[in-house]
Amino acid sequence: MANRMQGMDRRKARVRRAVKKHANGRARLSVFRSEKNIYAQIIDDASGRTLAAASTLDKDIKGKVKNGATQAAAEEIGKLIADRAKKAKVTEVVFDRGGYIFHGRVKALADAARAGGLSF
Repeated sequence: MANRMQGMDRRKARVRRAVKKHANGRARLSVFRSEKNIYAQIIDDASGRTLAAASTLDKDIKGKVKNGATQAAAEEIGKLIADRAKKAKVTEVVFDRGGYIFHGRVKALADAARAGGLSF
């Protein structure tokens, strides 16, 4: 019997495979969503390095948002990751939703990152 996490792992692997296939050398914007927080990383898969990261646990964000599990918090993380990507000289990424459905907090983060200057 497959439990819930095995299904999530399968979806994550399927999304990751498609993202890497279409990356063409671009960095990957990976999103992890927990019940209380949301995290985003820009990863260079060629070298295996994280170029930029942001989460609702950052000191910059903790004062702005009351709860890390809201769409408003995800928007703040999207703006912050776009700003940190610019500082790391990254403008084009490929979006890795990590097995999550593209709506709610994940979509809010993606839209804010696009508005902040990232293209994907």
